Amino acid sequence: MSEEMEELAEEPVHSCVQAGSLYLVATPLGNRGDITQRALEVLRSVDVIACEDTRTSGKLLSHYAISKPLLPYHDHNERQQTDVIVEKLHSGQSVALITDAGSPNISDPGFCLVRACRKLAIPLYPIPGASALVLALSASGLPTHQFFYAGFLAPKTSARCRFFEKHREADYSIVLYESCHRIQKCVDDIIDTLGDERYICLARELTKLHETFLVGTATDVRTRLTGVQTKGEFVVVIAPQGYSL
Repeated sequence: MSEEMEELAEEPVHSCVQAGSLYLVATPLGNRGDITQRALEVLRSVDVIACEDTRTSGKLLSHYAISKPLLPYHDHNERQQTDVIVEKLHSGQSVALITDAGSPNISDPGFCLVRACRKLAIPLYPIPGASALVLALSASGLPTHQFFYAGFLAPKTSARCRFFEKHREADYSIVLYESCHRIQKCVDDIIDTLGDERYICLARELTKLHETFLVGTATDVRTRLTGVQTKGEFVVVIAPQGYSL
């Protein structure tokens, strides 16, 4: 790296919060110690914090002695609250958007607000941090050079199987989220569609006390899953066809 690039790498994008700006702040998946120093500085400095669940976010903010006005922003009021937040930004207030865990707008609320800010040329700054899909993929032992992130699949078996069939011969890993209520059926659909020898990884309760990784063939993982507590959301990583550990 050249001396000029080294100097640029050390230069912070912004050392303080800017008036009339939106900050997308990543929060811990479970372990509160994973929040970044920059995230805490932003949360302490903004005028308003928009959050998915005020109760969940309130616990995190209270832990770090942060007291700010909280504005609910979730799947059921996203469009309405986007207008409210944009109005606050236009008035010169600074706003941080957080979700219950991880990065806003990644399988969590945020898209409407980010789109509106880009359309209206409102300054927007992402504050990086924990990401469940990246953590699961990096620790899975499955190929990481290319991957397709699918988010939450449709809940019906037929739709899931169509998705798996479409990606049957992919030369990249697939990463998706699944609820505890459907994880066993999801693995069954992987076996039925992609075969019992397809390598997969199930990651659960990442960064928490009962963090669990199940890695192996789909059949092996399905067998081991029956003896595992399935509470909480899962990250599912599916290896490319023909891959083996």
